Amino acid sequence: MTQDELWNNKYQEIMSFMEENHRRPSKYVPEEKAKVNWWKHQQKLMNVGELKEDRVEMFEKLLELGEKFKRVNQYQ
Repeated sequence: MTQDELWNNKYQEIMSFMEENHRRPSKYVPEEKAKVNWWKHQQKLMNVGELKEDRVEMFEKLLELGEKFKRVNQYQ
């Protein structure tokens, strides 16, 4: 598999996870920790400007969906 195929697979895996579970991956669940680490790494690459242009558009969609499922403080 090429790097692009691996990136697309991980992207699709996280998108489908959020659509099925209606939440973002948790850093506290061992099975989801790899997804969180990938998400954070891609976000760092995008902020520095090292993420490829075609991936930036896709990752922004992921961030937009993630904003929809952002944690809400239950005490407010």
